[in-house]
Amino acid sequence: MKIQLSDHFNYQRLFRFTLPSIIMMIFTSIYGVVDGFFVSNFVGKTPFAAVNFIMPFLMILGAIGFMFGAGGSALIAKTLGEGKTEKAKKLFSLFVLVTAVCGIVIAVFSFLFIRPIAAWLGAEGTMLEDCVTYGRIIIIALPFYMLQYEFQSFFITAEKPQLGLAVTVVSGVANMVLDALFMAVFEWGLVGAAAATALSQLIGGVIPLIYFWRPNSSLLRFIKTNFDGRALAKACANGSSELMSNVSMSLVSMLYNVQLMKYAGEDGVAAYGVLMYVNMIFLAAFIGYSTGIAPVIGYHYGAQNHSELTGLLKKSCVIIGAFSVGMLGLAELLARPLARMFVGYDSALMDMTARAFGIFSFSFLFAGIAIYGSSFFTALNDGLTSALISFLRTLVFQVAAVMILPLVWGLDGIWVSIVAAELIAAAVTVLFLIGKKRKYHY
Repeated sequence: MKIQLSDHFNYQRLFRFTLPSIIMMIFTSIYGVVDGFFVSNFVGKTPFAAVNFIMPFLMILGAIGFMFGAGGSALIAKTLGEGKTEKAKKLFSLFVLVTAVCGIVIAVFSFLFIRPIAAWLGAEGTMLEDCVTYGRIIIIALPFYMLQYEFQSFFITAEKPQLGLAVTVVSGVANMVLDALFMAVFEWGLVGAAAATALSQLIGGVIPLIYFWRPNSSLLRFIKTNFDGRALAKACANGSSELMSNVSMSLVSMLYNVQLMKYAGEDGVAAYGVLMYVNMIFLAAFIGYSTGIAPVIGYHYGAQNHSELTGLLKKSCVIIGAFSVGMLGLAELLARPLARMFVGYDSALMDMTARAFGIFSFSFLFAGIAIYGSSFFTALNDGLTSALISFLRTLVFQVAAVMILPLVWGLDGIWVSIVAAELIAAAVTVLFLIGKKRKYHY
């Protein structure tokens, strides 16, 4: 039976509706991990460190796709809840068009200036050349990368989360197969890794364009639109938390790399790279659930169904709590096996990575609260509160912790800083949820 945004959601219906989004995000993360696995084991430690070094910059470039996906979906869902179906389609068409244009412009400038940017960040010698080689190939597919992540949110709003999952699976499988083909069989090295990722992003961006261009059974499709500056500004404000989150995390990753080069050299950067790959998989469950439920919250907010909003928040707190405890246990159990999988060829690096992950895994107890809280306020079209939570979680608390705690505990202080930042962010999110309850009637 088809689940609609207007339905009443019990636990079973919540799981059924959000599960495709959770799987989609986890699967996206897994094929990113497979990419790192092949680079580390088939190309080498320095190229692996180079990929992890330049990746935060590439993530910043794609952040506009996240912004229009999350912020645009919130506005479209609210518009659908108000019964304005035609206007929702026009907004959808406008957001996709603007994202594509932005992607092309950003890709051109980034392709030209990636070398001085990588050098400015601290890459040099062979590592610099690897950063430029990998980065330029990825940048060619940047517009499709932005569209791919934007459409992940739009598929949910269109009541087609399963289709969004199918597109992600196709794109992910293509990446894995091409990784194996280009690196293990053809031995193209770092060029093969970048080409596999770029082609998979092309697939992930083009399939939704074709689907929404044709008549379809979803709530959305492309129609003739017109420029709406107010709607664009609102979408940007709504999605500013997702933009802030991605930009901040990337900037913080750069800072972590600088600190790790100081305390542990290239091995520290490589160990952090493993942590970030695995972190993507674990946090993907929180992000997927938050992304999946956001259009439901937006719809019921637009329809002024206050009792449903209250129920959604309570049920989500229970689900996020259960996820958090389960992830901590799983992370502690898998710390050494995962370290061995990525860097088992270097015993010292493997030991460093396993110890780092054992400390880092406690961050999963708290991360889901802030991730869900930020998405919740985005869905309520309160972009300012959402952005503030993301800004504090991903930038302010992280920067303060990674600058101060290593002075006390050295290298271990870098891993502890992530846990401390997530704990403080969770506490701040709870305060916001309590403080805004009367305004939004949840």
